[in-house]
Amino acid sequence: MEMMMMRPSHYTSLFLFLLISYTCCVSSQSDSCSSKLSVSNLIPFNTTGLSCFSAWTSEDFILRFAKTGTNEWSFVLSAPDTKSYVSIGFSPNGRMVGSSAMAGWISSSGPGIVKQYYLGGLSSKSCPPDQGSLSLVQGKSLIVSQSSRVFLAFQLTGQPLGNVIYAVGGLPSSGSYLPQHRSMATGTINISGNGGGGGGGNTNGGDGDDDDDGDNGEHESENTQGEEDDGTKKGEGSSTTAATTSNDALSGLSSERKHGLLALIGWGILMPIGMAMARFLKQFNSLWLYSHILVQGIGFILGVIGLIIGFGLDDEGSSVDAHKALGLAILVFGSLQVLALLARPSKDSKMRRYWNWYHHYVGRFVIVCAIGNIFYGLYIAREGKEWSYVYGIFIGCFAVIFLVLEEWRRKNA
Repeated sequence: MEMMMMRPSHYTSLFLFLLISYTCCVSSQSDSCSSKLSVSNLIPFNTTGLSCFSAWTSEDFILRFAKTGTNEWSFVLSAPDTKSYVSIGFSPNGRMVGSSAMAGWISSSGPGIVKQYYLGGLSSKSCPPDQGSLSLVQGKSLIVSQSSRVFLAFQLTGQPLGNVIYAVGGLPSSGSYLPQHRSMATGTINISGNGGGGGGGNTNGGDGDDDDDGDNGEHESENTQGEEDDGTKKGEGSSTTAATTSNDALSGLSSERKHGLLALIGWGILMPIGMAMARFLKQFNSLWLYSHILVQGIGFILGVIGLIIGFGLDDEGSSVDAHKALGLAILVFGSLQVLALLARPSKDSKMRRYWNWYHHYVGRFVIVCAIGNIFYGLYIAREGKEWSYVYGIFIGCFAVIFLVLEEWRRKNA
């Protein structure tokens, strides 16, 4: 039985067919700044000349924007269609709370829905729909789905804010209240001049930055390199998260960050160090006691101030409630530790042994709870992962040093 043989020309034709099919499939499911906007005919305003950059690399967000009138700005946000809402917010300080955002999604019944939201807190109820400070151009907002991507388009009047927030989450429930986002990022866009600027964003929620000079500006974002629609403008990737974070730590801290920083230094750093001083400096007579009281006292005061600031925040949600409840428990037991000093029995008292047990183990329990609550607070605040990494490195080094000193203490007891 003879086998059917394919001629070389057949192989070439098959290869070209597969290559063209693959190229068409990929291009139909992606969007980039090097390609023309595929839904420009569906958007109710002129999209020619919009600046373009990769706004959020990990979620494949592409943002096009420009000043298209005397007092008018046009935006088109492109993202993969994951049956979720996509949003872009404009913030006065780079934080989510206090921002106004545009969110859009394709409903289960088919039509696209676009609404403005005021982000007043972390819970759905604190982010009411159809509210916010953005001045929208009537009839110029829509969201469309094409080739496995959604395109959120809208126009604003007035100067938009340069700090932007991107988010993606599940489909809203009844009443159009947005569920808590599953991921978010922050960045900046340059709105000076007549043309579009650059922007940045990352999956860690860190701040992006840009450096732009008019229409031919450079776009700075995390690991991003894009081209403008006309193929003449190019962007260069650059991450500026660390620089922005260090600047925030020095000045202009928000109440949330003041709370976190004071609690971290007080409860999470000074308290463990003060405990170690009492454990390993007893050979220096009374020095261990004074250093222990001084360091623990400063840590306690900073921690209490941080907790007071934290309780004054208007954030809502079950995660925040659990964080506050644990913080309150830490404050109560920490206060009992301070009051225990006033009832410290003399060395000859039979109660001294029980007092030592109470003071040692309750103190360690408070410190462990405080460390856990700090990590939990960093998580629900969606701070950059570098904060958790740095603090985790400190705790790891502290634990290693503590174990080494404990072994030294045991051998020299």
